[in-house]
Amino acid sequence: MSLRGADVLARTLAAAGVRQVFALSGNHVMPVFDAALDAKLSLLHVRHEAAAVHMADAWGRLTGEPGIALVTGGPGHANALGALYTALAAQSPMVLISGHAALDELGKGAFQEMPQAELAAPLTVASWTARSADTLGADVARALREARNGPVHLSVPNDVLDARADSGVSFSAEERPAATRVPDELLNAKRPLVIAGPAAMRAHGDNKNIIGMESPRGVNDPSLGKLAVVLAKADVVLLLRKPLDFTLKFGKAFAPDCRVLRADGPVDLPAPRASQEAWFDEVRAALRYRPAEWATLRSKPGAPLHPLEVCREVKKLLAAPDAVLVADGGEFGQWAQACLEAPRRIINGPAGSIGSALPFAAAAKLAFPHAPVVALLGDGTLGFHLSEIDTAVRYGLAYVAVVGNDACWNAEHQIQLRAYGAARAHGLDLLPTRYGAVAAAMGAHGEDVSSVNELKAALARAAAAGKSALVNVMIERAAAPRY
Repeated sequence: MSLRGADVLARTLAAAGVRQVFALSGNHVMPVFDAALDAKLSLLHVRHEAAAVHMADAWGRLTGEPGIALVTGGPGHANALGALYTALAAQSPMVLISGHAALDELGKGAFQEMPQAELAAPLTVASWTARSADTLGADVARALREARNGPVHLSVPNDVLDARADSGVSFSAEERPAATRVPDELLNAKRPLVIAGPAAMRAHGDNKNIIGMESPRGVNDPSLGKLAVVLAKADVVLLLRKPLDFTLKFGKAFAPDCRVLRADGPVDLPAPRASQEAWFDEVRAALRYRPAEWATLRSKPGAPLHPLEVCREVKKLLAAPDAVLVADGGEFGQWAQACLEAPRRIINGPAGSIGSALPFAAAAKLAFPHAPVVALLGDGTLGFHLSEIDTAVRYGLAYVAVVGNDACWNAEHQIQLRAYGAARAHGLDLLPTRYGAVAAAMGAHGEDVSSVNELKAALARAAAAGKSALVNVMIERAAAPRY
């Protein structure tokens, strides 16, 4: 018996080992919702299309398997596009599958007709529209292969999903490319460095001699200490899937006579030579650097908490060997990235976007259900996907979100202070909303904290709640750390 295109799509995903699809329903993709039942695909139904993409992005980064987002066409597809940029900058393995107006109605004013593949193309490594139920399986298989290099988009028209396919479902994994040999220039250098982009970081995560760069702060990333100092001393640098972009000051972060090499595929990296050990010790010490005064910094009596003091308490929740740290962007997120470590970490990434923390945390908890997952985000950031607390409650995703609430768009406020002065800082205030109470009203565990004495117990209760939890902490408007 022939299969519908929707069945071909769902069963090809299942045959490829896909376990989870992050989806938001809509007219164009309801055949896929139906086909998912027989294919035994698990659908996590979100509240906004961008959240589905963020979750697929996080799934891909954390598991190494392509994350799958499924959204409807037209405005649903448009809602998903902004989040694709975050995934692209992070070189994340994921696929966005969008419903689409029927092929035989295109150009006639079809419902929610839009040039979807063209719109997604700048935000992906590949983007196209399926043309036949008979070739849809091959389209899906290609999308999964292409996703090894970054996010992929595939639009699937209504009539392709409903049409009957004569071809069956088959999927075979493509062989991984072989690793290449390290250039002799790097092996013979006195002060070599290997700098990895996000994808190479994940591939070489256990190699302590690689510097991973995934922050929009680049050489000033507070989680990398005095990185700028050692970059300026290097004589040979190998960039692993890392563009020579703004994060490296377009090459000006290196000495003028530094030799810069590039590799876009896997590289077999040997251990440093004995003559290079002292240099690598210096590099590791520079990356570990944090100002001594951080150890003793305390909030002012009766004042909102300093972000560092919040991080000091949150650190205790990340002691488990399988813990996952999620850190969003913004000033509070930068403190989290600088002060906290965990066996697994996912941040907003080189795109410099904000708003992904709650979707990231949901995907992390789904991927690692027995691991503690802790997300730190600002109050401005929280507004992007506050409704995803509802998603976490519905699916029993027991992460802990810690919101640093300074009632302000503080990153931009700090720009105003630096560039224009306090007298011209305006337009960026928010309300000191009790987001803990908001989360509780949505069915989560929620608490609102205004002093360090309250924080420790509130975090302990959140971690023990057995459901998604949000601790809203009033913090001072501190600038992100700068060394």
